[in-house]
Amino acid sequence: MSKFDDYPLSRVPAGERLSLLSVAIVHMGMLTALDQFMLGAVLGNSMTLGEAFTAITLASLLFGFLTFALGYAGMREGLSGTLLARWCGFGRHGSVLIGLLVAVSLLGWFGIQNAVFARSLSYALGDKLSFAQSASLSGAVLTLLVAFGFKALRFTARVAVPLFIALVGWIFWHAFHGETGSGIPPVAATETITVSAAITMVIGGAILASLMTPDLTRFSRSGKDVFAITLLTILAGEYGVNGLAILIAKELHTSDIIAIITQTTSTLGLFAVVFSTLRINDLNLYSSALGIANATEGLTGFKPRYSMITLLLGFLGTLCSVLGILDRFVDFLELLGVVFPPVLGVMIVDYYLLKTDRQTLAQSRDSNALPPTSRLIGWPALIASVAGSAAGLLVERGVPVFNSIIVACLVYLLTAPLMKRAAVTPKERAAE
Repeated sequence: MSKFDDYPLSRVPAGERLSLLSVAIVHMGMLTALDQFMLGAVLGNSMTLGEAFTAITLASLLFGFLTFALGYAGMREGLSGTLLARWCGFGRHGSVLIGLLVAVSLLGWFGIQNAVFARSLSYALGDKLSFAQSASLSGAVLTLLVAFGFKALRFTARVAVPLFIALVGWIFWHAFHGETGSGIPPVAATETITVSAAITMVIGGAILASLMTPDLTRFSRSGKDVFAITLLTILAGEYGVNGLAILIAKELHTSDIIAIITQTTSTLGLFAVVFSTLRINDLNLYSSALGIANATEGLTGFKPRYSMITLLLGFLGTLCSVLGILDRFVDFLELLGVVFPPVLGVMIVDYYLLKTDRQTLAQSRDSNALPPTSRLIGWPALIASVAGSAAGLLVERGVPVFNSIIVACLVYLLTAPLMKRAAVTPKERAAE
């Protein structure tokens, strides 16, 4: 497997592992981007400060646990998240479904980020380029960049992450020490957001980062590196970008992210928006391509080239932004916040508690190969994931994201051993 293909359907060899900083700077880019700033602005304009910071603290605890647990498994096995799902309860065809869900969701994120950039670019150029033209241009550039794999992600991260954090700091200083709110019309919150709904939104904005974490930590060298990566991402993303956005929105009495950036920072703001969009959208497209690669190989046995998948997905993601996916941002977050946590919960329970395929993975790890076989489909994992998602969507009491993951874990813990026992033939049972 060539390095250009970035090991989409194989383990990352020990000799290709990278330093803590190399992986951390890429991982931090997941939450140090415009989507977190947008979310913080929405929360700050719709909640009290105490409620908003309570929501991001509780969400960060859950996010940290899920991210470290799955990231450690990815580091240990050298596998991407969607490929890891194949031996963490879901089976070959079950992991295909996970890969498709990840790919579709990340294409949604790609469209949202691309739309934010397009609006900023169109505004800065005085509408000389229309929104559709700006979105098409940025989408094409990003697609070509991501086609070069993890090396391109590391390059953009070293520039974009520090630049965007500096931008947020500058906006914060300007909001509290400049001409407060000058030129920015207040935007009243259309409705108040509850703490439970905010937690679900924060998790929805970060949960895909948890599932994408093995895509990056498969390049890590140790569990200590994975823990440090998780902690740094939470501090920089949730309390840095998200937390400061809450304070800024409170001070300026608006959630209009484009107005905040372009009218408080001018050209600098546009420059940072460009690199922030590069930073998060290359990750969205990268992990989406890995998910599609796993899904295609799982269904057909054909191993498509990473670069070709990237080009196709980049076109589709750009089309999403042109068609207006940004207008459904909050609804999109709330849906992600209850659909994906059950999947992560099932994978973690299977890998660390039930250890269904741990021995199979261990036997092939020394030879740096994938296990020769896997179950066709993990029905208990799929049933548990659906049950968890239903609980998150339908149960009105409590916090939806917590409801979804607790129900999924309990259902999986109950059904997996029962269905495994039921699958044992009488002859095998007698031999026991």
